[in-house]
Amino acid sequence: MSGHSKWQQIRRKKAITDTRRGKAFTQIIKEITIATRLAGGNPDDNPRLRLAIEKAKASNMPADNIKRAVMKGTGELPGVAYEDAVYEAYGSGGVAFIIECVTDNKTRTVNEIRHILDRNHGKLAATGAVAYQFHRKGIILIQRSAIGEDSLMGVSLEAGAEDLKTEEEHFTVMTSPDLYEAACRVLADKNIPVEHAELQLIPETTVNVGGKDAAMVLKLIELLEEHDDVHHVYTNLEVNDSILASLNAS
Repeated sequence: MSGHSKWQQIRRKKAITDTRRGKAFTQIIKEITIATRLAGGNPDDNPRLRLAIEKAKASNMPADNIKRAVMKGTGELPGVAYEDAVYEAYGSGGVAFIIECVTDNKTRTVNEIRHILDRNHGKLAATGAVAYQFHRKGIILIQRSAIGEDSLMGVSLEAGAEDLKTEEEHFTVMTSPDLYEAACRVLADKNIPVEHAELQLIPETTVNVGGKDAAMVLKLIELLEEHDDVHHVYTNLEVNDSILASLNAS
């Protein structure tokens, strides 16, 4: 879990650059629109929309942009009809991929994802071939300076958390998907500032690759994440020191 947490911290720093380029805004707008279309425009009754709005605010998205995205989802404003698409794949060294997309054209998206994979030593896998290797968890990061470990442990148990990890700069609270929203509310009620929170896919086991395989996998991750329709890329790549060094250098 420690390596996974460092991996996510580095990728969040990279996401700041994406925000400056506008890609993060585009992805969040898509997420708000599709969440609204599926379950309505009231975030109190729509956990997926509430999470998307929280991400928008954390990225400093203007309130008018958020409002327009919700109105497109409810049909009050004309807009593109987005839908979810999930693709499973393998990369170099047998590394497994789950690629979550939000798209207005699944045929275009799958063809473009296949093209990226084919040109970078990857291949699409059949539905279910990869998914069983991952499980979804709520991940909540809290700065270590915000609260003592013993105090947070008590709050985490009250919130129904499954695990609490102490990292270099953060505490990582892990929950089941069903208790994720409740845990966030408990932390908010206790005035404990949350730096980052989201539902993530966590690999059951990881694959350790190095050398050319590692370089090709990292390149493939980067190319997939640059695609406009890609929302999340999850892998079971082992996060070792050489991988972290490569990520920091890129």
